[in-house]
Amino acid sequence: MTTDQDASAAGDAEIIAAAELPGVPDEFQRLWTPHRMAYIQAGREPMELNCPFCAAPGKSDEDGLIVARGTTAYVLLNLFPYNSGHLLVCPYRHIATYDQATEEEVAEIGALTQQGMRVLRAVSRCDGFNLGMNQGAIAGAGVDAHLHQHIVPRWASDANFFPIIAKTKALPQLLGDVRRAVAEAWDA
Repeated sequence: MTTDQDASAAGDAEIIAAAELPGVPDEFQRLWTPHRMAYIQAGREPMELNCPFCAAPGKSDEDGLIVARGTTAYVLLNLFPYNSGHLLVCPYRHIATYDQATEEEVAEIGALTQQGMRVLRAVSRCDGFNLGMNQGAIAGAGVDAHLHQHIVPRWASDANFFPIIAKTKALPQLLGDVRRAVAEAWDA
């Protein structure tokens, strides 16, 4: 079958060689993420009114990607993970920085972080972790108005910490599958 016949068989979709597309080819691979436009178009003001970390606890665990709920904090999957199983630990209260957290929130964030590490080690057999909090937009926080701790599982064979900046990051599992596995193992 020729290329034209292939295109015709696929519903008359037109196949265009990359060399025929506008622009100058470069060394970058493009990973199109149109779902991120909601954050870009929202701007800074609506994020205060529509904080994803304030909204998540009001959803079902599946819809909010929540794997565990505590008294003052909860754990959910990162919607834009660096690695499969990338968890976030958030206080329910809408606070921006760690120094605004109560002693109870700090203690529960710490305990949930420890449990998250144990669960990820059991579920994904990871070799290590990156833990961290980006405090403020200048420090790299994507959602700077709501405190959150990152738990990023790492494997001996994975790439450097932020390959998404320069290249494409492949995630071998769907978020729903990861959420289900972590949530099921949380209290096991």
